[in-house]
Amino acid sequence: MLFRARWGTFLTFALAGLLTGVWVARMPALAAKFGAGEGEIGIVVLVWGLGAVVTMQALRGLMARAGSRAVLRAALPLTSLAFAAVALAPGYGVLLGAVVLFGMTFGMTDIAMNAQASVVERAYRRSVMSGMHAGWCVGAMSGGVFGVVTAAAGLGFTTTVLAAALLSLPAGLALGRTYLPDPPRPAATAPGTGRKARRMPPAVYLIGVLGFIAFMTEGTIADWSGLLLHEEMGAGEAVAAAGYPVFELAMLLGRLVGDRVRMRVGTRRLLTGAGIGTALGMTVVVLAPGPAVAIAGFFVTGLVVCTVVPTTISLAGTADPDRPAAAVAQVGAMGYGGLLLGPVVVGFLSEATSLRVGVGTVVVLALLIAAGARFVPISTSVDVAAAETPQRADPDDARPQPVAA
Repeated sequence: MLFRARWGTFLTFALAGLLTGVWVARMPALAAKFGAGEGEIGIVVLVWGLGAVVTMQALRGLMARAGSRAVLRAALPLTSLAFAAVALAPGYGVLLGAVVLFGMTFGMTDIAMNAQASVVERAYRRSVMSGMHAGWCVGAMSGGVFGVVTAAAGLGFTTTVLAAALLSLPAGLALGRTYLPDPPRPAATAPGTGRKARRMPPAVYLIGVLGFIAFMTEGTIADWSGLLLHEEMGAGEAVAAAGYPVFELAMLLGRLVGDRVRMRVGTRRLLTGAGIGTALGMTVVVLAPGPAVAIAGFFVTGLVVCTVVPTTISLAGTADPDRPAAAVAQVGAMGYGGLLLGPVVVGFLSEATSLRVGVGTVVVLALLIAAGARFVPISTSVDVAAAETPQRADPDDARPQPVAA
């Protein structure tokens, strides 16, 4: 049952990533369908992100009461239906409404699948979160390929997105049978009332800040890597387009081994190394004399930054033992805030200075991750196997760590 739950959650991440990959890959087709300019497409992307972030923040209480399994069983099929609504929207105004709905249901799915991954991780009593997020990379890359193939076949936005939605709907329903129930809340910590009862421990918000920075870094690379390569370094469109896929491939490779690395070196050292490695990789990108060196820098960056988001989600799941799903929702909402804000900040800086300077803010963000790692509450991590095996103990905290059953 535990093995089935692990693979079911992995495939849930992959399915969510696939929908996102299709959405991003066929964005030019969306613009062509509605005759939309860059500003109008920017609004579409913005309302999608706002819908996701607002929903994540608002669902903290529901996640605490209902648990990740119940929310995910409803949210994943609803996301497919909302994606179908986006495909069938007849006009721009209706499209915006459908995109808001898609963002809201996707936000529900995102926080619920991360919370479910936290449940599985605690049941395993060792780190598996990075492997779950590798599923997202697999799905996103597959969705991108699906988008490329359908575009080459001459299929429009409506047909492509509707096909992806209809294929994902039965898959989402089937995956609902694999999820684990959330651990029961201890009787001594039953929900209280008032503002104090709703307040999360400070550790949750510290972890959320690290997640915000990590998502901001990933969003900056996703949105600005192509323009940096094309406009600043003179790369052709095909070469410029290769920057982000190379980054995603490195993310996938890094996440496949991220859990083992975390168990070997410990959470703080992993985050510190990831922050320093990201800063070095992006320094290579910013100072690169040509596209080839910059793309190599993106690859190095993807290899190391990929572990930060899964680790923050893993830590969130144990930072508030009484409300783990709500803590994951809070960190997820803060992270997506960085995903939305990062590209905007870089855009303003690039307009005022240059793209190299704007993208160079990632170096500073990465160093903040490295600096903040020392304050991570290791006693709430899931490095249980490391704590119980002396030769693999977390060097930052070798004490045995209690785990929710």
